[in-house]
Amino acid sequence: MTGYIHSIQTLGTLDGPGVRCVIFLQGCPLRCQYCHNPDTWKMKTGTRISVENLLKRVLRCRPYFGCDGGVTVSGGEPLLQAGFVTEFFKACKENGIHTALDTSGCIWNERIDDLLSVCDLCLLDMKALSESAYRELCGGSFVQTMFFLKKLQKKAVPVWIRHVVVPGYNDAQRDIIELKAALSDYTCVKKVELLPFQNLCIEKYNALGISFPLADTPQLEQNVLQKLQALL
Repeated sequence: MTGYIHSIQTLGTLDGPGVRCVIFLQGCPLRCQYCHNPDTWKMKTGTRISVENLLKRVLRCRPYFGCDGGVTVSGGEPLLQAGFVTEFFKACKENGIHTALDTSGCIWNERIDDLLSVCDLCLLDMKALSESAYRELCGGSFVQTMFFLKKLQKKAVPVWIRHVVVPGYNDAQRDIIELKAALSDYTCVKKVELLPFQNLCIEKYNALGISFPLADTPQLEQNVLQKLQALL
């Protein structure tokens, strides 16, 4: 089986526990206003690769994984290539490699149910806390994301929630308190991480001839982020 990848980060430390090989897949149905990788949106502009060849590249990194590292598949949106990711995760687990899925949870079908069965950890990007806010910020669905979280709970997949904080959108204390309340019943959620909005991708948008929707939005200050994180 083959899939389309955008890039590979061989020694990542930000996308799951330990040192990880992070594979960024190509293709995404969402259009998040703060997206840093608009070059991942189109599926077939990426590099086509087989499960076998991708595994070979990962195995070169395995000596660095230690006890708690492994592989993280991100995007784009990896759920668009659920069959490919499932087969890749199966191959990883056959080689004793921890698997993590970094997703927005914006899609559901039977293939994704199979994928979660070989997923050791899910990094779930919760973009907003209402249907209208989701539509405005990324074109996605809050209802769908919560449905996906319920599936993770049912299958007992550990979850790390990630939530990008954008000044003027969701940076008030009440927004973070609401996030905490929305997650309170989910025992699968082991960690909630707030990520600061950054505008370092403006040059990439300019190079692609695309307007960056939040170009005039200031970056979130670190002290503000720390105060909000303390609410969780």
